[in-house]
Parts: sequence; C-alpha cells; structure tokens
Amino acid sequence: MSVPYPTIDPVLFKIGPFSLRWYSLAYIGGLAAGWWYLTRLIKKTALWPQSGPPVTRQQLDDVIFWVAIGVMAGGRLGYLFFYEPNLIIAPWEKLFGVVPFPPALMTWNGGMSFHGGLIGVTLVGIWFARKHKIGMLSLGDMFACATPIGLFFGRIANFINGELYGRPWDGPWSMVFPTDPDRLPRHPSQLYEAALEGVALFTILFFATRKFGLLKRPGATMGLFLFGYGISRIIVENFREPDAHMPDFPLGLTMGMMLSVPMLLLGAWLVWRTFAQKQKAAA
Repeated sequence: MSVPYPTIDPVLFKIGPFSLRWYSLAYIGGLAAGWWYLTRLIKKTALWPQSGPPVTRQQLDDVIFWVAIGVMAGGRLGYLFFYEPNLIIAPWEKLFGVVPFPPALMTWNGGMSFHGGLIGVTLVGIWFARKHKIGMLSLGDMFACATPIGLFFGRIANFINGELYGRPWDGPWSMVFPTDPDRLPRHPSQLYEAALEGVALFTILFFATRKFGLLKRPGATMGLFLFGYGISRIIVENFREPDAHMPDFPLGLTMGMMLSVPMLLLGAWLVWRTFAQKQKAAA
C-alpha cells in the first residue's frame, strides 16, 4: 500500500524559449532566504565574539554573490568528478567530431553534488576572508547557519522532479515515482533529507547559537553543521536508491556515505578543538 505521488510539473512556467524550473527556483530561493536570515543574524552582535560578526552588511551582500558562484560551479564540477567522471573523459555529444559545449555547462545531462558545492563555497570563503582580512572560522560559522535553508529547498525540488528517490519499500507512506522505470513503491527519501538536513539541522544550529552561544567559539558552529550533515546524510543513504552507474562499495557503503565520513570527522574535530581551547585557556 502506497501514498499517491503528488505529480507536479517540474517547469513552473514557460514563456517562449524561456522556462523556469522548480529546481532553479530552489537555488534562487535558498540563496535569497539564506541571505535574508544572515542579515538578521549579523545584527545580533551579542551572539558573536567580542570582535563582532565576521562581515558588515555590505560585505555580506558581496560574499553572497561569490557563494552563488561557488555553489553552482562546485556543485556541477563535484557531480562530474564524484559521480560521472566518464563524462569528463568521454565527449557527451558530438557534432561532426566536435564537442559543442564543455561538459560542465551541459546541465541537461547529470546533476549537482552537495559535496562539490561545499568545496566550492569553502574555496570562495577562504579567498574572501583572506582578501578582506576577516575571521575565516567565523565566516564559516555564518555560512553554516544558513546552509540548511538551501538544503531544504533543494531536497523539495528533488522530490518535485521525482529524482533521487528511495529504495523499494512497501510501507504506509511509500510512493511510486513516475521517473522510476521499475514503477516500484519506494521510500520518499528526498523528504527524509529535507527533514533531517534542512529542518532538523537548522533547528539544532538555531538553538546552539541562540541559547548556547556557539558562535562565540569560532569554528564550533561550522563543526556542528559538518557533523550533523554527515550523520543525516549517512542515515538517509540507507533509504536512498544508490546511483546505478556507481561502482559497488564494500559493506554496502555508497558514494554519499564515503563523501560524508570526512565531513563528520572534520566537524567533530572542529567542535572538540573549540572546547579544548576553552579548557586550556581556563587552566
């Protein structure tokens, strides 16, 4: 027994050759909502270290532009390197023996990778922090607070597209996705990810920063985000259908799990480091 899949046209509207897809809107909405949230967060100076928020309002507007580039470029290149490396080596399409578009621009084939987007944003953040001589760890903390918002929008868009669906399961809220060639009832794993990576992680970070002053310890909020995302992604990978074109990994591991383990370990180290520094300072 399954729940009917609420079929929604992936194209929100189309005017002539131009079409706006829910997936594109998710990126735009996630960046806009994240920017709005951060404009409020940097005004609450009591939440930050004595030096204050890492950026001014003008610098926030500037860095959001570069974050958008980091997300798009890193997400696309990350997908190619992590999930479809053959698309870099072999031409995707040929026109009289000439590749008409660079592989990274041919977004109608393949998708985006969160881990690649994270690397892109990290590189942008390091560059921006060094250019403006601002605290790199506090800047990462700021990004971490808003990232679950974008993750939530992105996973909802995955659900609307009927992509990245779950493993076969004939449970009370299973769904048959129209994009599934096998037409089997499956876990709506996109909604699991939206709930864990988006709602739950945002809530944890909200209370950790507002009630427990985590932003006063540079690097701790970023560490908590990395650890929380790693745990969430590893959990959901047990319900998400593995990519068919990926090789089989030992012990039932998936590419998503293997990419999330370093995040989990780095996040745990960052949190431990900030608490260890506090204890050392108090000694």
